[in-house]
Amino acid sequence: MAERLQGTRILILETREEAQFARLLTDQGADVLQCPMFQICDAPDPAPVSAWIDRLIAAPFDDLVLLTGEGLRRLTKLACATGREHAFVAAVGRTRTFIRGPKPGRALREIGLEPQVTAEAPTSGGVAATLRRHDLAGHRVGVQLYPERDHTELLDAIAGQGATVDAVLPYAYDARAAEHTVVTAIEEMAQGRVDALALTSSGQVRRLFDVARAHRCDDRLREALRITPIASVGPVVTEELAAHGFAPTITPANEAFFMKPLISAMIVTLGGRTTRDAAAR
Repeated sequence: MAERLQGTRILILETREEAQFARLLTDQGADVLQCPMFQICDAPDPAPVSAWIDRLIAAPFDDLVLLTGEGLRRLTKLACATGREHAFVAAVGRTRTFIRGPKPGRALREIGLEPQVTAEAPTSGGVAATLRRHDLAGHRVGVQLYPERDHTELLDAIAGQGATVDAVLPYAYDARAAEHTVVTAIEEMAQGRVDALALTSSGQVRRLFDVARAHRCDDRLREALRITPIASVGPVVTEELAAHGFAPTITPANEAFFMKPLISAMIVTLGGRTTRDAAAR
């Protein structure tokens, strides 16, 4: 696969794993245009998060639902900073863990644990459907949430099975990232100077449209997305695109919803297409 993206210009909006994603693309010869959308930070008030960790350690949950790898890493970081890392990891190890997708699975392995159950689809709906196949009556279920998403339906579905839900939101998004970089990226796409837009989270899609509205360039963004191939890492991103009237042209094969399969799909689809070709169209 060496340098199979040579001559292509790929726009990435990744924040959590931006450096790794950029490196993987660069290894394939791509010219990577990076546009951070927001910064991830610890929860503004750590007290509720710390209290959640205390409850987990004092009486480990029967089940633990992990929606993101970032969330588990933030919880582990806080536990470590307060001298509770070993107790925290031991308590997580005594729960039955449900993961939404591969990222929380990787985060579990980083602390020496393995997930027990992976959702049938890496969405909140997929998590809820998977949980319905298990008897949760009378269980205490911990749920690690992520920002900018209404999780009411998932939490209600768990409670509706007779479980007691204990949810935690261990991090937040800081949208103060320079919006002019997003506007510049939109213009780059609209000018035909980007061979593909690679999307790895639904928040990136929402942020694009939010910034475009704030800067009154909605039409320019829609024009840009109509002429730029869109690569989506998985169904959560694809669902968010559909909510705005768009669909990806590049998706990973075999339901492998992470970066390397996405890059492989981009190699197959783009196949020698370059920004110079795009500019000539």
